[in-house]
Amino acid sequence: MDHNNLDKIIKRSLEIREKYHQLEIQQNGQEWTLEQDALAFLTDTALVGRNVMSHEKTWTKANAAEELEHKLAENIWWLIILADRTGIDIKEALEKFLTKTENILK
Repeated sequence: MDHNNLDKIIKRSLEIREKYHQLEIQQNGQEWTLEQDALAFLTDTALVGRNVMSHEKTWTKANAAEELEHKLAENIWWLIILADRTGIDIKEALEKFLTKTENILK
């Protein structure tokens, strides 16, 4: 994978989301709403917390290291999807955030 090409990652993320939309239509008769996507993201975010607890040995969970890696990546994927669905350019938003934060911390 080209780790330096966010455009390719975004494109692949959106293609995967489209495939999930097709599964949702097959299973539920319609695509998930933006709100359902946001709830799925929040659920996966909570699972990051549980897996970090396991990493820190405060919660026992099998396969936590592997699942933590997966859930961290999945949360990045969800952020790309949520940005796209809300019309936010995630690259531009990230640049603004980094610049603002760097300026605050000078």
